[in-house]
Amino acid sequence: MEINEQGHDAEQGMRALVQRSQRGPKDLTLTTDRPRPTPGPGEYLIRVGAAGVNFADVMQTRGTYKGGPQAPYAAGFEAAGEIVGIGPDVDGPLELGTHVVGVGPGAFAQFMTMPAAGVLPVPSGWSDAEALGLVLNWATALAALKPLGEIKAGEAVLVHAAAGGVGQAAVRLARHYGARVIALASPAKHDTVKALGADEVLDGALPDLAAEITRLTGGVDLVLESVGRATFETSLSVTKPVTGRVVVLGAASGDATLTTHDLIFTYPVQVKGLHIAGFAAAAPSLYQSLIVEIEALIAQGVYPPGTPQVHPLAEGPAVLQRLEARQTRGKHALDPWS
Repeated sequence: MEINEQGHDAEQGMRALVQRSQRGPKDLTLTTDRPRPTPGPGEYLIRVGAAGVNFADVMQTRGTYKGGPQAPYAAGFEAAGEIVGIGPDVDGPLELGTHVVGVGPGAFAQFMTMPAAGVLPVPSGWSDAEALGLVLNWATALAALKPLGEIKAGEAVLVHAAAGGVGQAAVRLARHYGARVIALASPAKHDTVKALGADEVLDGALPDLAAEITRLTGGVDLVLESVGRATFETSLSVTKPVTGRVVVLGAASGDATLTTHDLIFTYPVQVKGLHIAGFAAAAPSLYQSLIVEIEALIAQGVYPPGTPQVHPLAEGPAVLQRLEARQTRGKHALDPWS
């Protein structure tokens, strides 16, 4: 079942950002004649209200995201918007007109498809843009802290890239669960991170960073490592031996190397990898428990409506370039209708 949207029939082209190469965000191109997708079995057709910008988008533009699309492709994968079409074999309770947040191919466009099994309703009273991050940033932060990080009240938690979308969620959540939070961010972003409740905010580029973290904490219990090569050795060296955990959820600066010799003799810590899509696919019941907890956090006011910076679709390439250069803070989004 499919409906038209404000005069747009299914044959009419739509605005979208298309990645033309593996040379990075500069080769994202705004098109106005992209074919509007049709929902397949188990899918919704979504009129995109706001599309989330994530570092994974940058990785995809360079061909470094495992399993990512091959150029040329309609870019983006996270969005919130209105269900305007329902494909075959969708058994869920959501109806046409419901606003949802989820992931699927081609989010940097006016219309996209989403697997029905992975969408969540936009919380009551929230805009589409305010709901971005629910199934990615917040789910990633929660998975890193709880089922993988095994966070406990009173523990010291180190959060890299604390001014980013996952980082800000992690700081809020870690404080909510009673941890002491050491957050890393560039000096210009310190006020943003302090306002989230971090106990200490340090410049991640400090030459004696590991020594300063160890001085403050005596060793951290949990590290959320999202930077990769540039910070990985520091993360390992400040983690408490044996009981300390390092959850690796990104590699913005490139891949790091860790050997069995390192783990046995130099850094005897627990290292765990996290990719939220893989997590959801491999442990669906555990992922569902995260979503239930996030819904409770929303009801409690711990998870407030997001405040993303929303940009016109045409600015997408520039926004991704700034994200790649670590010149952004917080969540960014694109409006495909402006």
